[in-house]
Amino acid sequence: MLFHPPVFRSIDALRALVGTWRAAGFTVGMVPTMGALHAGHVSLVRAAKARQDRVIATIFVNPTQFAPNEDFAAYPRTEDSDLDQLAAVGTDAVFAPLPDEMYPAGHVTAVSVEGGPALGLESDFRPHFFRGVATVVSKLLLAGMPDAAFFGEKDYQQLLVIRRMVADLRLPTDIVGLPTVREGDGLALSSRNAYLSAEERAIAPKLHAALAEAAEEIEVGLEVAEVLAAARQTLEKAGFRPDYVALRNAETLAEVADAAAEPLRLLAAAWLGRTRLIDNVAVPSPGTAGAAAAAAEPEIAPAEAEAAPFDTPPADPTEPAAAEAGGSEQADGGELGA
Repeated sequence: MLFHPPVFRSIDALRALVGTWRAAGFTVGMVPTMGALHAGHVSLVRAAKARQDRVIATIFVNPTQFAPNEDFAAYPRTEDSDLDQLAAVGTDAVFAPLPDEMYPAGHVTAVSVEGGPALGLESDFRPHFFRGVATVVSKLLLAGMPDAAFFGEKDYQQLLVIRRMVADLRLPTDIVGLPTVREGDGLALSSRNAYLSAEERAIAPKLHAALAEAAEEIEVGLEVAEVLAAARQTLEKAGFRPDYVALRNAETLAEVADAAAEPLRLLAAAWLGRTRLIDNVAVPSPGTAGAAAAAAEPEIAPAEAEAAPFDTPPADPTEPAAAEAGGSEQADGGELGA
């Protein structure tokens, strides 16, 4: 029988625990999640356990990153199952606050990353999202003051926004990004995948396949604009409704000025039915022999890698009736942690 790790509901209690760890000389890692855990989240905890003496996993469905027509109320809450999974990998403590603990009555303060990696891409379609993520992540880091916090690269823009926020606020936490966990057919692991129908699930891996093909074409020097247009067309023919397919500087997410001289990342978001999927791949710069080995994203099985921690859905602009009637869209846009 597995014994669940201790669960803390208040910031004061969590800080008291961390204080005892610090007094004993332990380092502390944190894996922020919104619960509904899968193998990717668990892999983040494993990575944290390998690098830190004590590890806190957080479970908090963050209301401030959901728009009014998104599925905050319907988002799965599976704490007992989550605790079973966290116990199995030796999680030392779980911080699972109620909303009033994170956002007390009368709260008026938020954290907003106004530029840099927060510009464009997800922000063009979900302008509220990164304000909510930056606010809750800053609160979690201040609650536990970990030496390192672990996030997945599937939500690549989110990862860079969090790094920028931590650097700007001079928070004493190292932000560790881990490679995307994929199913055997290439689909990035996400709690949102459960919303796909059987037919959609068969189509979904084509998102990663289109990005991988586009990355290879950019690497050999084909015209970037033509490659991106072809990738978008490929997705549309497969049944997706793309929000974007974009090439960005991998370090800043700025528009690429010189593909041959910059680190590159290819990112995409696309609707498949009522589910929005996101993915990204590293792209070796054109003409750089051997760069693939250095920059290529490793293929990692679900038991070995990451998950996206804060995964909340944007509304599908093509289906306003569902939102107005109280329906919700199941969209991949950032799972804290994985």
